[in-house]
Amino acid sequence: MPPNSKDTDSHIGRRLKLRDLQILASVAQHGSMAKAAAQLSTAQPTVSQAIADLEEAVGVRLFDRSTQGVVPTVYGEILLKRGAEAFDALKQGMRDIEFHATSGAGDVWVGCMEALLHGLLPAVIQRLAQRHPKIIVHATEVNPSENVHVLSERKLDLLIGRSTRAQGDDDLNSETLFEDAFTVVAGEKNPWARRRKVALADLMDEGWLYGEPGNATQARISEIILAKTGRLPRVAMYTTSMNLRLALLASGNYISCIPGSVYRYGAAGRPIKELPVVDMALKLPVAILTLKNRTLNPAVKIFIDTARDVAKTMQADA
Repeated sequence: MPPNSKDTDSHIGRRLKLRDLQILASVAQHGSMAKAAAQLSTAQPTVSQAIADLEEAVGVRLFDRSTQGVVPTVYGEILLKRGAEAFDALKQGMRDIEFHATSGAGDVWVGCMEALLHGLLPAVIQRLAQRHPKIIVHATEVNPSENVHVLSERKLDLLIGRSTRAQGDDDLNSETLFEDAFTVVAGEKNPWARRRKVALADLMDEGWLYGEPGNATQARISEIILAKTGRLPRVAMYTTSMNLRLALLASGNYISCIPGSVYRYGAAGRPIKELPVVDMALKLPVAILTLKNRTLNPAVKIFIDTARDVAKTMQADA
């Protein structure tokens, strides 16, 4: 007969303590009872007893022990995952309370691909600051297609970038914000900036600023150029930095292909001009990624709504 839910809840309340789950996570992280004890500023016997109590409570071994240290068993991994979810739910609850108790104050942790740090994200943050000045954004550079694990680890609230469902996993929600159209640009002093019509083939002998080889977006740009002209341009420099690319473009000596969002926001105030190239037809989706089954706190929801508003403005003006 399955256990009564009230009995189960009572059993969990008596036998599983948050402190023990914290110790469990520390032991798994450090692979050692002694190192976990040092990190938690407690005695090793206390850590060992907490793990023993947890194993007795759940009825299975949570760690495999050896002379090299300890490694979570499959049961330990399950409890670690659910424990992380429990701590995160409590943290989210505290953030909800803060938001309501302080009239709209809160924090949002967002990871964003580097190009969007010069385009979409500044526009979102500025609009957010105007409407909700008590919300603080913590922004960091993250490539969503390679680092979606930061969401499952609860290190960030959301990611923004050119990641698709196929590149993520079944634990993620993906919402496309807009299609970012790429544009060919040069410095205002560049002779090509004075032309009324420019073909890609005309620019192949100019010095181009390229993303690093192996970059998926740069590969798409190269495919289009090769298809349109039968050759690839002369590359003057490879860089992962959009900031460096914009600075060099302003000098007037280079050509590059950048996202339209970067040209609209990141190039504003710089002596950079979009070239009238009609045969660079490339649009790539920009998406917001969040973790499924994770309740977003009010500040994060407001941030996402603001990002949607900015994206609508961009689409309307396109």
